[in-house]
Amino acid sequence: MQQRRERDRAKRQELIVRTARELAEAEGWDAVTTRRLSERIEYSQPVLYSHFANKDAIVAAVAEQGFAELATALGAARRKEVERYDLLRAVADAYLAFAEANPALYDAMFTLDVGLRFAQPDSPPALREGFDQLVATFDALVEDPAEIGAFTEVAWAALHGLAMLTRDGRLSEGHHDARVDLLITRLL
Repeated sequence: MQQRRERDRAKRQELIVRTARELAEAEGWDAVTTRRLSERIEYSQPVLYSHFANKDAIVAAVAEQGFAELATALGAARRKEVERYDLLRAVADAYLAFAEANPALYDAMFTLDVGLRFAQPDSPPALREGFDQLVATFDALVEDPAEIGAFTEVAWAALHGLAMLTRDGRLSEGHHDARVDLLITRLL
């Protein structure tokens, strides 16, 4: 009986997260409210609050799910290539494609302040795994192992900047490949 309750609870929690993500992708994060979520999943607001303290906690759960998906995408890109340029290009393309295909999810992961912190002892495993995939990508480029963290953060910041500026229409059209090639050349 207890196992069934736990399974039901886990299913409800996944339903809440999935519904929040779908609603955000369709209408933006401002449209995601506990009232709308409770209507869509057909559970009362107190049921939502029995799973999550507030909307930020729901968005954080969505973000953690996104980090796990991003880590998987980056890992798959890394496993395809062995030459340094091709490896960096595959990872950059995977990162930028993920950001483009999942704008609301990407916002939950990187622009909304929901209390998730990187580079902390208590950072969720999904955040660490995503960063570790980037570290593994750039590790061969750094001569001093003490610099790998900072190098990865700078490379990541460049990818994030490209993702956000492209999405917001702030970069000239038709130069995406040239920008990514230039970034990779500079990183090498």
